[in-house]
This record gives sequence, structure tokens and C-alpha cells, in this order.
Amino acid sequence: QVQLVESGGGLVQAGGSLRLSCAASGNIFSINSMGWYRQAPGKQRELVASITLGGSTNYADSVKGRFTASRDNAKNTAYLQMNSLKPEDTAVYYCNAEVTPWLAGRRDYWGQGTQVTVSS
Repeated sequence: QVQLVESGGGLVQAGGSLRLSCAASGNIFSINSMGWYRQAPGKQRELVASITLGGSTNYADSVKGRFTASRDNAKNTAYLQMNSLKPEDTAVYYCNAEVTPWLAGRRDYWGQGTQVTVSS
């Protein structure tokens, strides 16, 4: 079993910052890409940022220049630093990881989600 646990969400005023963390644990041989998705009420889940094992990042246009994805491979943990937050960033943020467990095939795992609310 593989578990992803997110933390760091909360309520912040527009212009503020939050840092999300996603810690992976369990039967892990390797983790390829890790990503952050978000889903606002009534909207589809969308990719916010992703980071490969080597540290290459990809961002949604709406967050470029404001959000920074990073990871600590030794800790199997990914981070999302969110600056200059806007009310439209309000959503449940989910962590995703492409994990190869020991003696099993690679697959995607998801965290439980953490709420981010940005007030105007």
C-alpha cells in the first residue's frame, strides 16, 4: 500500500502565501512524477503543477510566476509554494504521484485533498 498525505492548506487573504506538502509512504520502490491538481466547486479537476524525478517542472498558465513546485526525493515529499494567491485559486488541492511499488506495477496514487480558501 502507498499513502499520500497532504498538509498546509487553509484560509488566507488575497496576496498571501501558503505552502502545501505531500508526503508519500508505504511500499515504494520509486516515484516518478509528482503533481498537484485542484478542483473548485462545480469545476473539473485541473493540473496545477508537476515535477519529475529529475526536478523538471510544468505549470498551468494561471499559476506561472506565482506557484513553485519542488520535491525532496530522500523524503518522498513534494511541495507547492503558492504566492500572490487570488480568490480564484480557492479549491481543494490534491497531490498525485506516479509510484512504482516493490514487486508491483507502476500506477498513480492520490492524496485525500486539502482545502485552500483565498478571501478577497
